[in-house]
Amino acid sequence: MDFRYIDNGISLKLDASACTGCGVCVEVCPHDVFRVENGKAEIIRREYCMECGACARNCAFSVITVNSGVGCAGAVIRGLIRGTEPDCGCGGASCG
Repeated sequence: MDFRYIDNGISLKLDASACTGCGVCVEVCPHDVFRVENGKAEIIRREYCMECGACARNCAFSVITVNSGVGCAGAVIRGLIRGTEPDCGCGGASCG
């Protein structure tokens, strides 16, 4: 199953130069967006990011930023609250 959410993970950013390579982002990401290579995290599957914010909230060194609550994760939550289908506004078939 292909869990693509947002083409290019619009708000996901990683400052790899400041990364310590602890690997917490790899552990908490539900869709394997990250890996640690040569002692630094890197984004390997940006399109799998659903902008949930788990990586940024758990990074002790604040090297990851993401606008959580936007994109498909936010759309799924809003859909559940409203009792509607998820709609993140991107128009992609991979949303929801």
